[in-house]
Amino acid sequence: METFDDQGSEDPRCVGLRAALVEELRRDNVAGEQVLAAMAAVPRHLFTPGHTYAAAYENRPLPIGSGQTISQPLVVAWMAEAAGITPGDRVLEVGTGSGYGAAVLAELADEVISVERINTLADNARWVLEQVGYDNVTVVTSNGSVGWPHGAPFDVIVVTAASPEVPESLISQLADGGRLVIPVGDRFSQQLVRVRRQGTTTATEDLGSVAFVPLIGEQGWESG
Repeated sequence: METFDDQGSEDPRCVGLRAALVEELRRDNVAGEQVLAAMAAVPRHLFTPGHTYAAAYENRPLPIGSGQTISQPLVVAWMAEAAGITPGDRVLEVGTGSGYGAAVLAELADEVISVERINTLADNARWVLEQVGYDNVTVVTSNGSVGWPHGAPFDVIVVTAASPEVPESLISQLADGGRLVIPVGDRFSQQLVRVRRQGTTTATEDLGSVAFVPLIGEQGWESG
């Protein structure tokens, strides 16, 4: 779905729809101006093939194939805000999906490594991110429930699938002062929690109710 002309200008329909979405997020108490600017910068329609422009900018999740969804924009913004990302941070995202969340994180951080277990989703996300120009995102195909120890430590870890408990492997990959944002609960409803690591201790905060697809893998759910 081509939405840019030969001079690189974006279809004004998408610009307007995205601006309206950002204003909706502001009304829904997303207060961080940097997060709102990131949401305004990412062309969500490019990460939602098969959906109309209007659907792409509605504040709701959408199917992306393989039994997965692109998250609701409000949830993406909420998680990014909870993570407290600052310029210079290195971020691990668990669950690339369409690549949309990785793009938002890449607007805020210095480097993003995004892990996806489903080959087709990883390949598609990698291609779109490259086409849009996010050269600070690396998509790897692996079991995200154990994180990405090859790249640790990370200042921030954001998990876009629900785990029955907080994986110890992810806590161990946090830098001192690092933050982990993850949905925890059963397969149908969860609480979004933020874990802060200070030295050898951690503190956990409950941020509210959410509903995500399950985190599959060694330190998540055993099967889909």
